[in-house]
Amino acid sequence: MPKVMAPADPTGGRRGRGRRVSTSLSEINVIPLVDVMLVLLIIFMVAAPMLQRGVEVNLPVARSAQRMSEERLYVTVPASYRDTGNVYIDDEAIPRDVLAERVRQRMLSREQKEVFLRGDGTVQLQELMQVMDRLKDGGIERVGIVAMPAERTRGGR
Repeated sequence: MPKVMAPADPTGGRRGRGRRVSTSLSEINVIPLVDVMLVLLIIFMVAAPMLQRGVEVNLPVARSAQRMSEERLYVTVPASYRDTGNVYIDDEAIPRDVLAERVRQRMLSREQKEVFLRGDGTVQLQELMQVMDRLKDGGIERVGIVAMPAERTRGGR
């Protein structure tokens, strides 16, 4: 609420400016802050699901596929491998020419030199063999191929 100050001149003459109005600085308007916070909340709610997307791969089906419980290094060969020549180590796109060096760098601190290879169902065997050769050049001792368990498919086949 504005405060009305007494005139500076007690005689009330025209020399002074008259009454002065000053506002209190102790009141803070929080409505703009709340508006900004609500907008930021909506932006993060919309953006968060987009950040969690990975590489989409249709895994081949195998009847004897086993579930893995430990943290493993996955190399993914997507359907676009023929066109781009890129494979993925976890979620990082790697050109096939530098795959051996990147795998060698990742395996420096690991005791077991093994990698699990995930290939899209449309990737040809020759393309998987090219990637496996590059992995062996990078010092990988064992390469496992990941398949989806048969009960996760439609007919159970």
